[in-house]
Amino acid sequence: MKRSAARILYGLILFAAAAGTARGELAVRTDFENASAVVVGIEQDSGLIQIQPAGDPERGWPCWWSFQVDGIKPGRTLTIEVDRAPGNLAASWAQPGYAAYSIDHGRTWLQTAPGTAQDGRKRYTAKIDAKSAWFAWGPVFDTADARELVERIAARHPFAKPLELAKSRAGRGVPMLVVDERSAGDAPEERFGIWIQARQHAWESGGSWVGVGFIEWLTGDDPRAVALRRKAVVYFVPVMDVDSVATGNGGKNQVPQDHNRDWSAEPHFPEVVAAQKRITELDKAGRFDLFVDLHNPAPGDLRPFFFVSPDEVLSPPGRRNLAAFVAAGKEEIVGPLPLSPTTRPSGAAYSPQWQAISKNWVTTHCRPHVVAVTLETSWNTPHSTTAGYTTVGRQLGLAIEKYLRTSPRAVAAP
Repeated sequence: MKRSAARILYGLILFAAAAGTARGELAVRTDFENASAVVVGIEQDSGLIQIQPAGDPERGWPCWWSFQVDGIKPGRTLTIEVDRAPGNLAASWAQPGYAAYSIDHGRTWLQTAPGTAQDGRKRYTAKIDAKSAWFAWGPVFDTADARELVERIAARHPFAKPLELAKSRAGRGVPMLVVDERSAGDAPEERFGIWIQARQHAWESGGSWVGVGFIEWLTGDDPRAVALRRKAVVYFVPVMDVDSVATGNGGKNQVPQDHNRDWSAEPHFPEVVAAQKRITELDKAGRFDLFVDLHNPAPGDLRPFFFVSPDEVLSPPGRRNLAAFVAAGKEEIVGPLPLSPTTRPSGAAYSPQWQAISKNWVTTHCRPHVVAVTLETSWNTPHSTTAGYTTVGRQLGLAIEKYLRTSPRAVAAP
């Protein structure tokens, strides 16, 4: 279809939706950032809305879905039925235990009642006390949220500086925040360097919310947060794959590769190139110590856990520091989403591209004492909410503060 014809058709769809809303009928919209849904059917009398994820398989697993419903009579209960997208991806990836919904334009995200399986599909119900509502696979955090978060924290705190990590392949800015609260006379090389990033896989929205919890804690008044930011410079990227997030695509296993398989000598994505460059410069200057990549795991992983680099690429200082960091994580990430006591290596048996996974690239390209991990925070539980995720982020901050008391650089000294 020619572009002009497509625009006309899309305009007619919006016109029909608006006309239906004016008549008091339910109508679904997906004409906004991060939206993704194919409407299979709407039963006006029962309030049943049937959808599938609309992601392009070339742009990653089509498991993310997000859409707006207009024409709701306040107080009405809606039922959302989710089928998997066509293809081989298991339905469980698109069908969480609980869906997320909002009645205030995405400022607050709530959980539906537990989903119920039926003929390979899953249904979620929620009573909506508003004329419009937003439904999604999980609590939405899009590129606009990333910009707002970075700008808001920078406006509040003089020690927080907003930057742009890179321009994406589609020309979108990748927001980044640097937290650097130094005292007069501090030597830069004496301060620790920490890199925290989220959403190398665009559909894993919980990773960004963990990052929100971390950065809001770090810039707050908790004495341990103050202690951490006075002895470390923290680099925080709330969304890496801004293009897939903006277009409502999954990101994982996209073509030619996803962001977390792109940490090679010649990355495909500009934001990966920029992250590698900054990390390399910090490490060469002796100012880099910890890398944490924030993800969501498989449907059956009901406790957060750390992916770690395989033992054969770790040096003795690296093994010692990794053990100390994981121990701090177990002591601090205690619930409502408690950290699993077991770590998982991601080496050759995990993926043929294991060397291009971000944390493995950091492990093999930085000084021996540097710790690099992936934190996978469960998305398929009653606590997989903004409150649950941000609590994990705050507890991650406490774990980092505790870990840095172990003097991680000392183990690498001659």
